[in-house]
Amino acid sequence: MARRRLGFWQRFAVVLVKPVMTVWTRRTWRGLEHLRRPGGVIIVPNHISHADPLVSAHFIYDSGRWPQFLGKASVFRVPVIGWILHRCKQIPVERGTVDAVKSLDALVAALREEGSVVIYPEGTTTREPNLWPMKGKTGAARLALATGAPVIPLAMWGPERIFDPRTSRLNPRPRIPVTVVAGPPVDLSRWTGATPTKAVLEEMTDAIMLRLRDLLAEIRDETPPALWERPARQGRAERPGAAA
Repeated sequence: MARRRLGFWQRFAVVLVKPVMTVWTRRTWRGLEHLRRPGGVIIVPNHISHADPLVSAHFIYDSGRWPQFLGKASVFRVPVIGWILHRCKQIPVERGTVDAVKSLDALVAALREEGSVVIYPEGTTTREPNLWPMKGKTGAARLALATGAPVIPLAMWGPERIFDPRTSRLNPRPRIPVTVVAGPPVDLSRWTGATPTKAVLEEMTDAIMLRLRDLLAEIRDETPPALWERPARQGRAERPGAAA
């Protein structure tokens, strides 16, 4: 892994955010070594709270990497804010437009520069009542297939105590317990060189989400629910992991 080289605005963000998070949270970090590897990585966290980006950014920064989050392109067009986001090496994403390919090019370029691209595969905070992961979108799988970069699952539990999306309540008290665990890269080797068809991308995404779900179950010390029902195939319905 390349040593972290920070510009002025990146250092400014660290000075602004890290002391707040250090006081606000009581952290249990595990698996930092999985991010301390050479080359670019695709980091896929579960999404349980609007506080997730702050917590995951703190974890990734402590691993020695600089987190590069995807953000709506419209935010990057806001005066001053967009300029700072660009200087902090965050990545704008065009959705549903002909410019979407430019977003993919930016992600590929970041990974070639040994970047740490953070993609929330659920796309939004989970709607599951007990905050288990939902079915994921295929963006991380598509990027992994295009670049061969490892996909690192990042399971978090505790940010919902900072801001609970079910109640929209912010908890300002200090030293809120948060746990973040990074796992080894998800084994996607069976799809190496595959054509990125819808079926292939969905299968890869299932593998990513199941690993993320199981990591979260370890943190919570609970039995996880099935994520979803797959469409019937060959005359019968299948659940992800049913053959495992």
